[in-house]
Amino acid sequence: MRSVGTLTRADLAEAINRKMGLSRAESLDAIETILRHMCEAMRNGENVKISGFGSFVLRDKKERIGRNPKTGVEVPITPRRVMTFRASQLLKDKVANG
Repeated sequence: MRSVGTLTRADLAEAINRKMGLSRAESLDAIETILRHMCEAMRNGENVKISGFGSFVLRDKKERIGRNPKTGVEVPITPRRVMTFRASQLLKDKVANG
């Protein structure tokens, strides 16, 4: 069954198994295929949008100066690519209204 507070790949595969009638192996393979395509697209610099759910957006952050909060010493923060998730309005409404 589902872990408290965490939705896992196995949970998603189980839901596909129950709703679609695919075997557990086929369901898990479908989940892995979807996630692999999403990762590949983001690795290639593409954003991923799932209609009605949200968007995984890539941003390139420039090099900047940060400060060690413990010592106050300034340190350079290297440039990097970060991923953010923006929930769709439909998802926000479903979460807020149950």
